[in-house]
Amino acid sequence: MAENDLHQAPATEKEIGPDGGAAATTGAQLNGANTTQRYDYGGNPLYHAHSGPDARLPAFGGEFQPGLYKPVEHRKFANPAPLGLSAFALTTFVLSLINVNARNITEPNIALSLAFGYGGLVQLLAGMWEMAVGNTFGATALSSYGGFWISYAIVLTPGFNVLGEYTSAADKASVLGFFLTGWFIFTFLLLLCTLRSTVMFFLLFLTLDMAFLMLACGEFAGSNGAAAASKKLAQAGGGFGLLAAFLAWYNAFAGIADSSNSFFIVPVFHFPWSEKGREARAKTARETV
Repeated sequence: MAENDLHQAPATEKEIGPDGGAAATTGAQLNGANTTQRYDYGGNPLYHAHSGPDARLPAFGGEFQPGLYKPVEHRKFANPAPLGLSAFALTTFVLSLINVNARNITEPNIALSLAFGYGGLVQLLAGMWEMAVGNTFGATALSSYGGFWISYAIVLTPGFNVLGEYTSAADKASVLGFFLTGWFIFTFLLLLCTLRSTVMFFLLFLTLDMAFLMLACGEFAGSNGAAAASKKLAQAGGGFGLLAAFLAWYNAFAGIADSSNSFFIVPVFHFPWSEKGREARAKTARETV
């Protein structure tokens, strides 16, 4: 892992005292005067989840961690994130090539084997192992996308006849649009959780979210009879899907490669407003004084 420097988690907003330092209790002065009431997000306990003196690592896509996290001591499991990312990447890559009509291929049958076995089952297992190492975000994302690939493969498998009750092509396109829109919303929620992580991790979810949006809009356009627009939107979704696949591989490589097995480590580019970015700016300011 390229970023293995531990640092102390900063005091949260509610823990900042009136003198700018960290308050010992609730942010009020010791004599009880000038008590400052700060917004605590409706009492959400996760607002304080990463406060305190414990040393934590900065956000890292290779561990599928979008924020500060505790390093796993005496790890009994290997890091499951690269496995889940790789399973997602390959399955997305193949289906996206079909969506952009590469070599004039339009039928997605070849992607079904990957969707069931690799992007589905293996990614779902990686999500379960993320639970074992205590990564809630990774467990939620990888398990959910594993479920997505299995369910999407079921939809596309003729033997399951999932769309059999929809007699018209317009109805079939509409329900597929509903399906993809739900995944667009879910991915958008995960995207919000990466805004304080790294550029490469954020771009993975951004491009994936755009892929779901384009594909959903393509289905709705097809339902409305706009065949040409539907094809262009599906191709746009395939293009964003290819970007998401390569970004997933990039983050997977970042989680696998270290000084013991690779001659180079890929950068992950922390956002300037992330904890790592603020720490780097503070270090630069100290060095220039």
